[in-house]
Amino acid sequence: MKDFLDQASIAYYEGNPIITDDKFDYLSSLHEYEQIGTPGAYKDELPHLVQMYSLQKFFNLDDVTFEETKYITTPKLDGAAISILYVRGKLVRALTRGDGKKGQDITSKVKHLVPNQIAHLGVMQVSGEVVADKSIPNSRNYASGALQLKTEEDFLKREVAFFAYDMQPARTTTYSSTLQSLEAAGFLTVLKAHTEQYPTDGTVLRIDDNKLYLDMGFTAKHPRGAIAMKEVKGGVTTTLLDVEWQVGKSGIVSPVAILEPVKIGDATVSRATLHNIDYIKSLDLEIGCKVELIRSGEIIPRVVRRID
Repeated sequence: MKDFLDQASIAYYEGNPIITDDKFDYLSSLHEYEQIGTPGAYKDELPHLVQMYSLQKFFNLDDVTFEETKYITTPKLDGAAISILYVRGKLVRALTRGDGKKGQDITSKVKHLVPNQIAHLGVMQVSGEVVADKSIPNSRNYASGALQLKTEEDFLKREVAFFAYDMQPARTTTYSSTLQSLEAAGFLTVLKAHTEQYPTDGTVLRIDDNKLYLDMGFTAKHPRGAIAMKEVKGGVTTTLLDVEWQVGKSGIVSPVAILEPVKIGDATVSRATLHNIDYIKSLDLEIGCKVELIRSGEIIPRVVRRID
């Protein structure tokens, strides 16, 4: 299963996810998988000035440990996370998130989305998300794929935007002031992101006091002073009638669930991908069992769990 999750993690950060976020979160929790990003996926990776951490996911506010501390709530935009390095106010490098410590150089594209010169005399990293309008099909893939395009000309044909969500080192005492400083420097920020226009994947809760945030520290993967609140998305229940094996265009043989037809939204679904035998085993699926089915992005049917 680790090999499958490694593959899914790499595909996600390349902008071509092979499973939904919900399923990846579920399988990661089930198998205590904590690898984030694309370690070793590229030979030309460069280091971030400051490590880009992922956010620990919560589904219930009662589980949040800093709920009585003042925090700022911002949308968790669903795009491609990047870092931008400024030296003496000049943009010198932009990197994909990669594994959080190193990423690919995408400066030639990002320079068209952000200020190339800001009023800052030191060295500073701005972190944020490249997103596409949610009206674009598979908008997250569209945004991530734009950063992988070979030429600036092709990139300029993509309709994407950058929203900043942090800068390090912080020059202000509060996170809300940090975001306001970024806005004053000419950046769009998550503080005023139009969630009706851009896709989101939950809500971020971040301690407002920057010193307290740093004092709380970090785990190997997550900050302790910021978390992601995720919405539990319900599906519909149906019965797994059979499993067929099909050969894809790439020649890979993969299993397909044959389901008792069920209505999801405006579509009747009777088939769904099961990815591979490890995925089937991880969900403990067997013929005749009840399963929960969702349509990822309201398009692709997916089995997310067995219902006992």
